[in-house]
Amino acid sequence: MTTATPTSAPKSAPNSAAVVCIPARNEAERLPRLLRALAAQHGYAEDAPLKVVVVVNNCTDGTAETVRALDASGALATLALRLIEATFATDEAHVGTARRRALDAGAAWLEDEGAPDGVLLTTDADARLAPGWVAANLRALERAEIVGGRLVIDDEGAADPALATFHARVERYWSGVRALEDALDPPPHDPAPRHGDHTGGSLALRASLYRAVGGLPVLPRGEDNALVAAVQRAGGRLRHCPDVAVQVSARTAGRAEGGMATEMLRRARVVRDGEAYRLPVAAHWETVILRRAALRRAYREGADPAVLRGLGLDADDLAAIDVAACPNDIAFVERAHARLEARDGAAPECGLDEALAALEHRAAALRRDRAA
Repeated sequence: MTTATPTSAPKSAPNSAAVVCIPARNEAERLPRLLRALAAQHGYAEDAPLKVVVVVNNCTDGTAETVRALDASGALATLALRLIEATFATDEAHVGTARRRALDAGAAWLEDEGAPDGVLLTTDADARLAPGWVAANLRALERAEIVGGRLVIDDEGAADPALATFHARVERYWSGVRALEDALDPPPHDPAPRHGDHTGGSLALRASLYRAVGGLPVLPRGEDNALVAAVQRAGGRLRHCPDVAVQVSARTAGRAEGGMATEMLRRARVVRDGEAYRLPVAAHWETVILRRAALRRAYREGADPAVLRGLGLDADDLAAIDVAACPNDIAFVERAHARLEARDGAAPECGLDEALAALEHRAAALRRDRAA
């Protein structure tokens, strides 16, 4: 196989073994675009092909045949490609099963080659990747155990100005939540500027850690966030590196139930039909941030049972958390907060405009307090 020559001189990345793991169902149109983008990656191990696993499952549009034809054409000469065709039973034919199969195959590939600490990356079959995506993930993993990439909505040339404005307002809301966290309890391992995304559109972690936390939970939706949560419960640092980003499709007819397409359809209804779009109130996030800060402080100060009880953790909680087995404050906070959150019930919500105004008002007040 030949090796692509970088068209520019990107920042160097560690020369780690890596496998990109992709689930695909009826993606004959978009998957070739992703594979070409992976074939054009630079800044990473230019002396060896990039390993890619694609799990094609339950397809009716010739996705596998399209991939084989593309590979035979020589367009993917810089990749070491493994195509796995599978047919899952109806109750298992979802993204959790397919992504788990792809990641497991990637981990096994690294282990067979004597690289159990190599990196697993996953993305979606309809994603658009920058040529430095792999390298940026590897750099970010030098200071974290798992890396989430920023999701950038790709309108594929069919932009609706009203919808684009709405996307921007939603992003302002989540940026406001992060600004509140930065003001009250900034995460040292995930400093600003950072985004807030950690989905299957762009995740990276080492294969050894993936195995240690039990792999990807086989869920019909939310499998990506469940993997991130498992890593954090084990004490892993989650990094939302601004250098890692992926363009995700704005299509409203997706392949994963409850995935990005569902959210895009919801937003389209808001703009077109005036459907309500409600989000947690600013006060909810402040309560969550301060509680997590208090839990972290309690752990660092010795995890006195009396203090923990004062934070709402009862004997059953402490037994489930197993404080002595927590390797660090990240693990303790994630385990403890999950117990408390399960008893909180649904967060109070309000409309987007009201939520935005409250977040920005609170951020301004905190800035005044700091300046005083």
